[in-house]
Formats: sequence, structure tokens, C-alpha cells
Amino acid sequence: MRSISDTVARLAAFRDLAPGARAADPMRRLDTLTGFGTNPGALVAKHHVPAGLRPGAALVVVLHGCTQTADGYDQGAGWSTLADRDGFAVLFPEQTRANNPNLCFNWYMSEDVRREGGEAQSIRQMIAAMILAHDLDPARAYITGLSAGGAMTSVMLATYPELFAGGAIIAGLPFGSAHNVPQAFDRMRGHGGPDDAELAALVREASGGHQGDWPTVSIWHGTADRTVALSNMDRIAAQWRALHGTGSAPDRIEAVDGYSRSIWHGADGRVAIQQHEIAGMGHGTPIDPNGPDRLGRAAPHMLDVGIASTALIARSWGIASKPFWNARAAPPRRHEPAAERAAADRTAKSVPRRDGVGGVQKVIEDALRAAGLMK
Repeated sequence: MRSISDTVARLAAFRDLAPGARAADPMRRLDTLTGFGTNPGALVAKHHVPAGLRPGAALVVVLHGCTQTADGYDQGAGWSTLADRDGFAVLFPEQTRANNPNLCFNWYMSEDVRREGGEAQSIRQMIAAMILAHDLDPARAYITGLSAGGAMTSVMLATYPELFAGGAIIAGLPFGSAHNVPQAFDRMRGHGGPDDAELAALVREASGGHQGDWPTVSIWHGTADRTVALSNMDRIAAQWRALHGTGSAPDRIEAVDGYSRSIWHGADGRVAIQQHEIAGMGHGTPIDPNGPDRLGRAAPHMLDVGIASTALIARSWGIASKPFWNARAAPPRRHEPAAERAAADRTAKSVPRRDGVGGVQKVIEDALRAAGLMK
């Protein structure tokens, strides 16, 4: 039986987390979470808790990319739909235009990427409130994100590794690779940054002396990504290989449903790092709305390439079952790498040369606009 103090605390948490008015749009499945703490990063929080969720369920934290919202990313990726099917809660931290005019999480700003303060602490507070209010299993908290949300996923795994059993970084960047906007743009294009040993040391320092197990890491990236260079996938893997103590070469490379998956095992024999390289895909989250999982819908940066990353990530964490839909009813549409590359090339041509006329500041600002980092 719970103690009276514990019961009172949970009732208070439920009161503060009472669902806000859900938007009239029936496509929106998220409620607003309030009263979760001091919120030093001034973020908004959305969440979805399936009806009748059992005690001890898992929690998945989902971070959207630039120009996106929590509701929009959920519609594209289908996380709340999968949560209803398999019985886990979902938390969607959301950026505001007051913090960033393009709704990017500030993964490169020192005040937002440390254990105590800024956006990282706001997300930690949301997680603690959700676990308390809904009696979730603190040992089964996971996090994923796209682009700036992927880079912020790296931040959360580095600064609060004790909170997460695993994370999935989609088209993101390694923790600690940039400290201001010009550096962020350089790292996105694959230029400069700390070496592999420094990257691992940055995580150890940010973690506050973490002594426990490190979270498992799943990395996803398209080979035709012209917004965040593919080299960042390798840098993320290198950062976490050092922490998990693996070798530099993967233990196994597999061809899986149209993409390459590299796997590294930790000292305990379990999978520690997975790297998914998707041929011909541009910048975005891979989805498969017409496949057996029937998740999500195509939108900007939500790319229908016949790969249901949401379901695959959840299954790798052990929180989702195999699909139960009849795949033969509507076979998944496979992407066309040539067409994808052509579209990415058109985007790349719109990015100004860094040696153009008009001064360094103008070149940086024009490039940042093309990359979606500023208006």
C-alpha cells in the first residue's frame, strides 16, 4: 500500500498535469502539460497517455525539429498512435518562438545544454513529473528527436544519462560540437569540431560524473541529407563508442529493408550502438504510412521512404510489438534514391557559397536562413 505522503504527491501531480483544452483539430492527439517545475528553459510541454495505461509503463520523450511543432511531429511520426497500441506514455517538449524564431531547440547554447539550467533542465522536470503522475517505470525512459531535436537528444543523453535506457538520434549532431550559431552551421555542414576523444570527454564532463551504465544509442541518417552532413552520423557513433568501450569497427553490418545497419555490442554482450544509413534519403525522419505498421503521414521532413523508423526504434527498446496489420493490403511504397538525390541537389544549390561577396556576416546569415536556423 502506498504511503499517505506518496498518494498526496501523486494527486498533486495529476492536478498540475490535468489535460488542457485539446485543439478542435481531430488530428491533434496531444494535451498540454502544466505545473511540471520551474521550467528555466521556458518550453511548452505536450503529452499523450493512453486510456487505462497500466502502472510501470515506459515513457518516450520526442523532440521535434526546426519549424515543427509537437503536434505536427506526432502526426508525421505516429508516436501517440503506437503508444495506444503498445501501452506507453509519450512526452513532447515543444520549443517557442520566444526562445528561437524557427522553433529549433537551442542545442548549441551553453545555457541550455547543462544539467542545471535552461532547456535541458526543463525537459528533465517534465520527465520527472510524468513519471510521478502516471506511475511510469523510471528505468524505461527513452528519448528521440529529429535534426535540432536530434541534437537536443544528444544533449539529454549526455547531461542526464541516468534518466534514459536508450536514445535515437535522427539526422542530428554529437553533443558539445558547437557553442554558437556560426559553429552550429559549420558542424551541420560537417566542418570542424572536437575530435573523437574530446567528444567522449565532453559527455563524461556534462554527465556530472556518471558512474552507471550509459544509454544505448540508435543513430539514423540519410545519405542525401544536405542540411546536416552525413559525417555527423559517424561523429555521434564515435562519441558513444568511446563511452561504451567498443571497438571502432562494427561487430556486424546488415542490409535491412533498404538500408544499412551497423551494430556495436557493449562489454555485457548487448547491443550498445546501432547506426542506420538510409541510401538516397534527404533530411528528415523515415516513415512508412502505408506499411504494416500504418504509422504517420508524409510532410516536410517526414519522409515516406518505406521505413517505419518509429516502430523500429520502439521495438529495439522492447516497448512495441510486431505489426498486426495485413501488409499485403497496401504494400509499402519504396523511395526512389535518384529522385530524392535530385531534390536534395536542388536544395543544396540554394545554399550560398561561404566565399561569396557581401561580407562574412551576410554569408553566414544567408546560409542559416537556407538551413532553417533563422528568418
